[in-house]
Amino acid sequence: MSSDKDQTSTLQSYVDSASSTLNSAIGSLTGNPADKQKASDKQATADAERDLSHAAAKAGPFTVGSSGAVSKDSSDRTDGSWNQTIGSAKEAVGGLLGADGLKREGIQQNREGKGQEAQGQLSDLGQGVKDRVGGTLGGIGAGLTGDKTEQERYQAQHDEGKTRQRGVEVDLQKQDPSV
Repeated sequence: MSSDKDQTSTLQSYVDSASSTLNSAIGSLTGNPADKQKASDKQATADAERDLSHAAAKAGPFTVGSSGAVSKDSSDRTDGSWNQTIGSAKEAVGGLLGADGLKREGIQQNREGKGQEAQGQLSDLGQGVKDRVGGTLGGIGAGLTGDKTEQERYQAQHDEGKTRQRGVEVDLQKQDPSV
């Protein structure tokens, strides 16, 4: 991967993948092994860029994205997760002790926590999209005026939005690994 392009860009990975397909077609038509190898190399680059673009690490309610941006989960996500944990504990203790009321209370709290967490995820996804679009458009405007400080600020806004979205994706994959 060359160092002059954004190696965490999903769009760049799609561009490189399309370029790889074109090189592969040329290699097939010409029979040139060098063209086929170039296509294979470009596809590997595209795959690495796509993987890096989607990389995120979770630490409690914080997500760190591949760009280094950090975002904090919506309080609904954190509170909802906590309510699920407490609800599950109440349900288990109620079941062990034969306390049907405590067990039902735990089931209800767990259910409410799931809804609360889902609401927080939707909120974070929406805010992430808003930040990414706003950062991209603002960056374009700042680029047209040549304002490097504003370009950096808008890039940080974009990166935080992307990180917020990736944090939700990480949580959803933990809940359902087939996602």
